[in-house]
Amino acid sequence: MLDQFLDSSIEFNFHNVAILLILIGLEAVLSADNAVALAAIAQGIEDKKRQQDALNFGLVAAYVLRITLILAATWVVNYWQFQLLGAAYLLWLVFNYFSSGNNEDDDHKRSLHFSSLWKAIPMIAVTDLAFSLDSVTTAIAVADETWLIIAGGTIGVITLRFLAGLFIRWIEEYTHLEDAGFVTVGFVGLRLLLKVIKPELVPPEWVMIAAIILMFVWGFSKKNVLTSEEQNS
Repeated sequence: MLDQFLDSSIEFNFHNVAILLILIGLEAVLSADNAVALAAIAQGIEDKKRQQDALNFGLVAAYVLRITLILAATWVVNYWQFQLLGAAYLLWLVFNYFSSGNNEDDDHKRSLHFSSLWKAIPMIAVTDLAFSLDSVTTAIAVADETWLIIAGGTIGVITLRFLAGLFIRWIEEYTHLEDAGFVTVGFVGLRLLLKVIKPELVPPEWVMIAAIILMFVWGFSKKNVLTSEEQNS
């Protein structure tokens, strides 16, 4: 993949533009669960400005890791251990979230907590990398040219930043959204695990997308009752 990138020349034509649009569409569809997970991680920092800083710095690091993954994709896909590590990390993230218990007497309020900005940034970057194992594989199956995959990934990370910013606000507004997001993280982790131990049981992409859509319908089904102070903040 790296040799192909160094040897290839960027050529714009109708076919490449169409492929790029498909990659951007795939990134948008596959980024919803990723975005809510990153938003929930950023919410582990209480200060609002630092939440935005964590997303900005974390996604810069995530972008570097994602491009590295794309360039090394031909090598990485030969080692099932990478997918196993990605699956284990995502499932650990879900377990850590749901085992954190209730913090308040009202509807359950689970969240990750960080004592400093620099503890959240690596988790944001690694979480995006774990999600990218699946999306990069999908992108490689769609496009032959590395620069197209990198362009799609670049636009995907930018889209992810804006989506995560929206989800930070929505998580405070909708009761079940954070839980729905982590359930979909579990779906992705289980799918990666199945690809390693039992590939024939891996569900088709449309089944995953349908399950994610249903979880987000549930996630947006109930609004929190905000106090006047929260509404003005």
